[in-house]
Amino acid sequence: MSIPVQLVLVAFNDIGKPAKDLLTKDYPVGGVKLEVKTTAPNGVTFKVNGNRDNKTGIIVGDLETKWADKKNGVSVTEVWTTSNHLNGKIELENNLAKGLKVEVITSLLPSINEKGAKVNATYRQPNIHTVATLDVFKSNLILNSVLGRDGFLVGGEVAYGAKESKINRYNGAIGYSTREYAIAVHASNNMSQYTASYYHRVNPDLEASGKAIWNNKASINGVALEVGAKLRLDDTSFVKGKITNSGVVGASFTQLVRPGVKVNIGAAVDTNRLNENAHKLGIALTFEN
Repeated sequence: MSIPVQLVLVAFNDIGKPAKDLLTKDYPVGGVKLEVKTTAPNGVTFKVNGNRDNKTGIIVGDLETKWADKKNGVSVTEVWTTSNHLNGKIELENNLAKGLKVEVITSLLPSINEKGAKVNATYRQPNIHTVATLDVFKSNLILNSVLGRDGFLVGGEVAYGAKESKINRYNGAIGYSTREYAIAVHASNNMSQYTASYYHRVNPDLEASGKAIWNNKASINGVALEVGAKLRLDDTSFVKGKITNSGVVGASFTQLVRPGVKVNIGAAVDTNRLNENAHKLGIALTFEN
């Protein structure tokens, strides 16, 4: 019998995260990705990301620098992209109150003089997880909260536009989690799209997941299905596979070559268009010291 786990609750967007991660992560299709992470002796971390699209040949990337003082709950992150987009983030955790995290996020695109600023306030306790996000220049406020007990989760999200003085978006979600499995149901796009997902840890080496999406406003009133699994081959490698009811098959292989070096190969095959150039391959390389 599965025993519910009692942990600090996840954020609203992370309800059903185990299923989402199994079906979406580790599939680097359509391009070549490179990620390099290094940590300086003083604790400053550097991360370089690069991605080449196989279809267009366009290469994009970014350089991220992060300094953190874990003792005082302060961190500063700066990101500079190849499109000359400058992003910054200041995080204060447990400074103002226990369980409260405040983030100030800024962005600047000098070429068109576009700027943005957001303030996030996250409050976490064993039975509640609330996030409030204020878009300073657009005057938009997003509030979501999750309540939970004994593995059960209930969450809601509301987006309010101050300029229009109206609610622009509202979503809801419920879920249940144990050590072995998790289920979740999301109602998004103003309760017009419904997503049901499940995750099951069959044994220490095998995980399975499935997702169904129904949109009552879609022109074709059908259900989109996706199922997948992850098999751990040994301590350094695993394979993943998934299939959708539209006939797209995905597969990936991840190998830890040595500590700090990881290779991830992925493919997506459209079984309905086998004779066409509709298939995607990709590889991701990660280096970390």
